[in-house]
Amino acid sequence: MEHHLPNLIMDLALILGAGAITTLIFKRIKQPLVLGYIIAGFLVGPHFSFIPNANDGENIKIWADIGVIFLLFSLGLEFSFKKLINVGGAASITAIVEIVSIMILGYFVGQWMGWNMMNSIFLGGLLASSSTTIIIRAFYELGVKRKNYARIVFGVLIVEDIVVILLMVLLSTMAVSQHFDGSQMLISFLKLMFFLVLWFIFGIFLIPTLLRTAKKILDEETLLILSIGLCLGMVALTTNIGFSAELGAFVMGSILAETTSAEKIEHSLKPVKDLFGAIFFVSIGMMIDPVSMYEYRWEILIITLLTIFGKFGFTTIGALLSGQPFKQSVQVGMSMAQIGEFAFIVASLGMSLKVTGDFLFPIAVGVSAITTFTTPYMIKYSESFYDVINRIMPAKVLRAIDKYATGTQNIQEENKWKKLVKAYLFLILTNGIVIIGLVLLVVYVILPFVREQLINSDFVTIAALIITILLCAPFLWAILVKKPEKDIFQHVWNKNIYARGPLIVMEVARFVAAIFLIGVILNFFFSGTIASLVVIPIVIIGLYLLSTKFDLFYSLITKRFVYNLNERDIREQEKNNKVKKSLFSFWDTHLTDFEVSPNAGYAGAKLSELAWREKFGINVAYIKRGENIIPIPKEDDKVFPFDRLGLIGTDEQLKIFEQNIQAEEMPEHENSYKEDNVTLTKFTVSETSPVLGKSSKFLRELTKGLVIGIEREDHKIVNPPSNTLLQLNDTVWMVGNKKDIQAFIHSSEAQNL
Repeated sequence: MEHHLPNLIMDLALILGAGAITTLIFKRIKQPLVLGYIIAGFLVGPHFSFIPNANDGENIKIWADIGVIFLLFSLGLEFSFKKLINVGGAASITAIVEIVSIMILGYFVGQWMGWNMMNSIFLGGLLASSSTTIIIRAFYELGVKRKNYARIVFGVLIVEDIVVILLMVLLSTMAVSQHFDGSQMLISFLKLMFFLVLWFIFGIFLIPTLLRTAKKILDEETLLILSIGLCLGMVALTTNIGFSAELGAFVMGSILAETTSAEKIEHSLKPVKDLFGAIFFVSIGMMIDPVSMYEYRWEILIITLLTIFGKFGFTTIGALLSGQPFKQSVQVGMSMAQIGEFAFIVASLGMSLKVTGDFLFPIAVGVSAITTFTTPYMIKYSESFYDVINRIMPAKVLRAIDKYATGTQNIQEENKWKKLVKAYLFLILTNGIVIIGLVLLVVYVILPFVREQLINSDFVTIAALIITILLCAPFLWAILVKKPEKDIFQHVWNKNIYARGPLIVMEVARFVAAIFLIGVILNFFFSGTIASLVVIPIVIIGLYLLSTKFDLFYSLITKRFVYNLNERDIREQEKNNKVKKSLFSFWDTHLTDFEVSPNAGYAGAKLSELAWREKFGINVAYIKRGENIIPIPKEDDKVFPFDRLGLIGTDEQLKIFEQNIQAEEMPEHENSYKEDNVTLTKFTVSETSPVLGKSSKFLRELTKGLVIGIEREDHKIVNPPSNTLLQLNDTVWMVGNKKDIQAFIHSSEAQNL
């Protein structure tokens, strides 16, 4: 009896086997795995005939589409809308200047090379974002991730991610019409913004509440299934409305990123994302045609130079315009000069929509491959390059740049009028969007279902109208009655009699907005002015008569939303308060033994990445690995499974640490176990002490020990910064090699005699 495997399974075996081999090779040579997957795809693709090829292209494309969904969902989990808010003006201005400029230049370069309009537009689109993966990897390898310019780079990458997501939606819209229509694009953009805000408001209000309610029954498996279900549900919703599946996945990921379960979801999702992501990038490699790449070798060279010099130049200019110092601006520009994963997605989007030529994709792959290898060198030599520019550039220009940067950073905060106007706009827009969203839900979901299942009559329509008005009433009340920034309003009203006119205009404007929204609701159910003239006054009078109840109900809604939005921060603050509270008695610290679980998610990470000292207030005194021991490990030392760690902290600190860090239940250990060559001790800084007036870093270098606390008069400094200067009569608590510390203490005492 013969058994035949479906082609899809055979192709998956071939794809994942090739991917595994290239992964091992690229890890060995320390190159991005994405490029390895692409090469694996080329090897099993139709353009390389020396080994068996994958044949079931249609099914592989479906798996690849799922891969894109999970990649964008995972990106959303790492994104968080709060990150965008906290990015700050410098990164936002830098990103916008760079994205707009490189897209425009990319379009004109495409036109110069003789491409049609859509190919040129998509060329600008694929140049819009740099590779987060490549940049972060280079920063870690070069040890510059903590430098000031790296903070700006990370902010720019966040802005780029969200802009490219929106760009993909707009490019899809443009591809349908086959031409650039400014009014149509504006309508599409406004529609997109409306639905993004609507989904975010309802998502933050509902999903954290759902996860919090079901927390006791949500284990890792159930949480994974629920999160994937929510992701695919949002994908289905966005595609039915007319947006891309990628947008839906990203939005749901960003909503879940605001919940306290974000890290658990991200951890559980990682294997799924890695699997489907590998299939996606392998499928991209299968589309590489070496003949086509050779044919367009000059275009690849031109666009590579455009990417390196264009993105460097525009990013540097953007950073300068945002008020960054010249040196920092150059370093930011040198870091951003490449394209990556999103370029593949944008290029494949154009091909799937059949609006771009097949040549655009291999060009994107070629440019990405070249700039991937150039990026680490550009980051490494960015400071040297700045020195060269600094010597060449006229002194007058450098002084003007420094003056501009200093002046920009001294701009005063916005005035009361701006805050008041923003508050009124925020009140009207957010509540207006919620009202329209509720109307659309009733009109296009609930009402058709009721009519289909029950009866289609005027009574059903009237009932639907009444229900809609009741649902929207709290938000209509907020627009009509609620006072945003009440204290500022009163201050401006009393201080300047001439400011009362504009304040009255704002009050009238929100009254008009409420009437307009009531009219919109009525228009969905009945036409004609008679109904409006009757219903609108009734609704307004009802809102005023029931003002107290609506105030209470609206307060409950907003409190729930604000709590859901800030729950992560609240939990983190509570945890930090517990840690801080326990730090006041660091002299009760002791050394305890802790074994790293083989299933620990943090295994393989550096101590600097774990940041246990900052998070929990504990110190790692030693790492015991088999028969070897690493006393006073450095920041770059890693933690591996079955390592035994000597942790220093109070009972409360260690308890909080174990509750938060252990991936599974650990066996109990003796609380007072000490390694023979590691000790916790203290000494007092005397007048003749060699460390008087020196920094704690100097003491650490002198004794090869770790300063964990300083008692100074009536207050204590726990885990003091390395630049803390030691003063007379300070009591210093240290952990380190017993012989070294005792030798130092004895030598200090001998000097006192």
